[in-house]
Amino acid sequence: MSFLRSLLFALIQATITIPYGLAALLLRPLPPLTRYRLVKWWARLMMWLARRVLGIRYRVEGLEHLPHGPCVVLSKHQSAWETIAFQLFMPPLSFVLKKELLRIPFFGWGLAMTSPIAIDRNAGREALKVLETQGRERLAGGFWVLVFPEGTRVKPGERGRYNVGGAWLAVKAGVPVLPVAHNAGRLWGKNAFMKYPGEVSVIIGAPISTAGRKPAEVNAEAEAWIEGHMADL
Repeated sequence: MSFLRSLLFALIQATITIPYGLAALLLRPLPPLTRYRLVKWWARLMMWLARRVLGIRYRVEGLEHLPHGPCVVLSKHQSAWETIAFQLFMPPLSFVLKKELLRIPFFGWGLAMTSPIAIDRNAGREALKVLETQGRERLAGGFWVLVFPEGTRVKPGERGRYNVGGAWLAVKAGVPVLPVAHNAGRLWGKNAFMKYPGEVSVIIGAPISTAGRKPAEVNAEAEAWIEGHMADL
């Protein structure tokens, strides 16, 4: 049954994403936040399909911790699920991602209309400069910046190296870090065709202050919080 559900979801997703990606190109002249809110309807539709077709639900704890002002979100990264679902219960998000994703036909075209921060992972300190410059612009423009500090998706139970880029941006921009833990990978795995019914748990922590602190210190605190709650999940 899970195979048939996954196949049906993949077929519907492809059928919807192709025209949506083409339509998104027409939104380029609109202001960034307007483009984001229109493209966001794709995410809403995908989550509706995930619930109705795949049987994947989700529960969020800690919504009261969402700050009123801009912040940098540091989150665990296990699947594509969180890149879609977070858009439904957080303010407009600017994703920090590898620039190759924007070259994917249709999907990448729509993604480009959400004002992401596309970086070259091999650029070293130059990538940090891009992150800081564009990150400040996004934060000033009404977006929160979402960073997956491990840099890539990791399997449930595994732990990657936490890169300091997200904390660096938060310290430089003078905004707090919002840590997030979740267990989406056990139902919607990394690069997995098969998806399984169940409930994803998301936990949002209290904002971490960056005032007068070093990026490495902030990053370490966020990592400890996230991994500590991953053990609970």
